[in-house]
Amino acid sequence: MQQEKSQRTPVTIITGYLGSGKTSLLQHILTHTDKKLAVLMNEFGEINIDGKIIKGKNVEMKELAGGCVCCSMTGEFELAVKEILEKVKPEWIIVETTGVAEPTALAFDIEEGLPEVRIDAIVTMVDCDALSRFPQLGHTGREQIEMADIVLLNKIDLVDYEQVAAAEAQVRKLNPRTIIAKSIKGRVPPGFLFGTRKEDVKVEKHGTHQIETEVFTYESDSIFDREKFQVFVGHLPEAVYRVKGFVRFEDAGFLFNLVAGRSDFDPSDAEKTELVFIGKDILKLEKEIKERLDMCKVK
Repeated sequence: MQQEKSQRTPVTIITGYLGSGKTSLLQHILTHTDKKLAVLMNEFGEINIDGKIIKGKNVEMKELAGGCVCCSMTGEFELAVKEILEKVKPEWIIVETTGVAEPTALAFDIEEGLPEVRIDAIVTMVDCDALSRFPQLGHTGREQIEMADIVLLNKIDLVDYEQVAAAEAQVRKLNPRTIIAKSIKGRVPPGFLFGTRKEDVKVEKHGTHQIETEVFTYESDSIFDREKFQVFVGHLPEAVYRVKGFVRFEDAGFLFNLVAGRSDFDPSDAEKTELVFIGKDILKLEKEIKERLDMCKVK
């Protein structure tokens, strides 16, 4: 017998293009929530360094504070969700999609194939800085905004008032019904993200998603020269839109992020270099990029 909609476990889908700030938003939610959450992550090209305490057939889980768990898919989405419900019994499930995902198919699968849960909201992160420099949205970026119940205009600290206003106008033109909020590093009251979806919003199944983005990874146990690495970053081809991961220099390890030409380093206890490169039609550049990275090693 199918559960009443009010009794189903709510699911919030967090989507947004590569580097828009989805993980920062998740970290903020987990730090400030009083709910027992299960966060299901399916990041494109993610390097997994976390140890796991529960390993099932379709999902691996790591316990977080407050009874929450962080989950990484190893099998089919629907089976992973069922496994989470059975083993964790969360109050809420948050699904972080890959940055190149169109949320329509995922939302349709939840509504049609998982009677135990219901969609509470689709939250789309928009990188105001990247949008101001690259205003032409591709098909995926448009759909992520068109499907959103909430749009977070993130990284507003990196742009001026006029650029934020232009981003808001672009979003409103694509999706007049959405709720728009502004944020820095995804910092919004977590309660704002829950309980917003209107009951009359229906999801229609779209055609097969054509992935426009390519990915490759680079790993090394070597120590890297900081100055040479920064020169390498400054000369990356424009086709490389996103780089994320860890890099180990002589004095310390760092979490490295690059989005649309803007990069930053945050201290990390990383003991090796592990990087994911994401962009359009970049596999033909893989050999050259890796050779240039090898030249950054400390001899």
